[in-house]
Amino acid sequence: MNMQKLVRMLAAGVAALSTSAAFAQAVIVAPIAPPAARVEVVPPPRAGYAWDPGHWRWAGGRYVWGAGHWQTMHPGYRWVPGHWVAHGPNWRWVPAHWVR
Repeated sequence: MNMQKLVRMLAAGVAALSTSAAFAQAVIVAPIAPPAARVEVVPPPRAGYAWDPGHWRWAGGRYVWGAGHWQTMHPGYRWVPGHWVAHGPNWRWVPAHWVR
């Protein structure tokens, strides 16, 4: 096998691994329900952006508030904010994402 072909194969392998790792997300589970969402003042609409509301995140064994922020729109998609879902006696975080 020549050196150029080997380098290309290695580069392709590294790219494939880094791409798949970018989509891997940890499953976040909390043992208690999140507190009620805080009331946020939502800014006026911005062209090309979707508002991602603030939410409680699980960190260090407790809930911590994360303020809302803008997400750049993706044409043909709609923004689904992250949210907590009861899962047996625990609560599982469903990450925010874009859907067609």
